[in-house]
Amino acid sequence: MLAPMSVLAHSEAPTRELDPAQLGDHLDRLYRAALGMCGSHTDAEDLVQETFVAVLRRPRMLRSGDDIGYLLRVLRNTFYSRYRAESRRPRASDLDNHDELPERPGAAPEAMAASREVLAAVAALPEPYREAVAAVDLAGFTYREAALALETPEGTIMSRLHRGRAQVADALGYSS
Repeated sequence: MLAPMSVLAHSEAPTRELDPAQLGDHLDRLYRAALGMCGSHTDAEDLVQETFVAVLRRPRMLRSGDDIGYLLRVLRNTFYSRYRAESRRPRASDLDNHDELPERPGAAPEAMAASREVLAAVAALPEPYREAVAAVDLAGFTYREAALALETPEGTIMSRLHRGRAQVADALGYSS
């Protein structure tokens, strides 16, 4: 019996090693994606650092030239691993952790509060919508890049993005 074409193409693809020196080039996009997943600046910073530790732990072989797509998958997997581990641990308190947005010169308190509300609404989205919104709106991916990174068809990304944005608008009271 012959193997499916995708398996053959996948196994014959040339591989190259991920260059650790290039990781810093992707820091901003990974941070924005992590912020969309976590909803907290400190948690997003920790998630990006955990992702880099996981990637740097051993040499990584890539089958494509898409470093950011691979790194986003590692970030997502690290987020879910951390989420599962935290859900099994008892919590010391049930108090909400309200992280402060970093002070920026000229940033109005109203704008900072609005940013906090938007990030909280994105973090509250169901997983597929949150991933699409975080990839496109926060990390700045194109639809095609997001589709490759999330291993989802481009049309599905557009649909999830539309529904996710609508849910964020509803949560913020902007829908008609």
